[in-house]
Amino acid sequence: MVLYIDPTKEVTAMSEIVVETKQLTKQYGTQKSVAELNIHVQRGRIYGLLGRNGAGKTTTMKMLLGLTQPTSGEVAIWGKPLPGNEKKLLPRIGSLIESPGFYPNLTGTENLRIFAALRGLKNQNAIQSALDLVGLPYRDKKLFSQYSLGMKQRLAIALAVMHDPELLILDEPINGLDPIGIAEVRSFIRALCDERGKTILISSHILSEVALLADDIGIIDHGVLLEEESFADLEAKSSKYVCFAVSDTERAAEILRGIFHETQFRVQDGHTLRLDANTTPVAKIVSAFVQHGLEVWEAATVEESLEDYFKRVTGGEGIA
Repeated sequence: MVLYIDPTKEVTAMSEIVVETKQLTKQYGTQKSVAELNIHVQRGRIYGLLGRNGAGKTTTMKMLLGLTQPTSGEVAIWGKPLPGNEKKLLPRIGSLIESPGFYPNLTGTENLRIFAALRGLKNQNAIQSALDLVGLPYRDKKLFSQYSLGMKQRLAIALAVMHDPELLILDEPINGLDPIGIAEVRSFIRALCDERGKTILISSHILSEVALLADDIGIIDHGVLLEEESFADLEAKSSKYVCFAVSDTERAAEILRGIFHETQFRVQDGHTLRLDANTTPVAKIVSAFVQHGLEVWEAATVEESLEDYFKRVTGGEGIA
């Protein structure tokens, strides 16, 4: 099952779509790394491309940047096809795909100066602003070879935002960061979107971070986009249920059917029963159980997590 953003929204706000792919496919021999992918990244929002390692996230982002050519399908950015418009479109994009080729015997500032010169960047404050943004010192003496993995990742993000791009494409930007670093990067990515109006496409295999950051989510598995929608809609679809631990589940099931006309429940074992989409207050159900001689050890409302939802949609195991 593949679900997309409401088509009526696309029609009325087509100009708001910054990145769009149509049947985007990358095939190596008989293996499809990405299969008929249709994504829609809206202006001024953060889109989280969520999937396990090897799901096709990096390949997708490389095709969006022209770093690898698709086997078939189309890529449009700001409504224009990427092929033939690279010189106009790519300078408006900042990206972090795998590890940039920094010089190990230069400092972070010196490395950024080289990239700034290659890009023809004339803003003298751009380098310091980018380093400040990611929490790295300006004109520090430490060489890149002496950086920790987290510091290297911060410098890569600084490179991506140094020229003040309109669109950011970030592949696993929190890799290698400690919890404090993750929180800081999350905060500035959110600020880039909310305060500076940037459109951001971010990939991750860390569900908890995507849940805290993304406005829209695409779930990709084995190269196939299984679902694409706003995070608010995804939350609304995530199931809630009541879990009862009782002395006799068969008797509890009879009470639910006979007294409350509830049918959406599952007996999980001899003492545990799961009630989905109930319309009856839990307190009334517990009271009826007790009145009919059942012992009730637990009655808890459980809300499905993003991890649970991911497992359900992909039909497999969860991810980090």
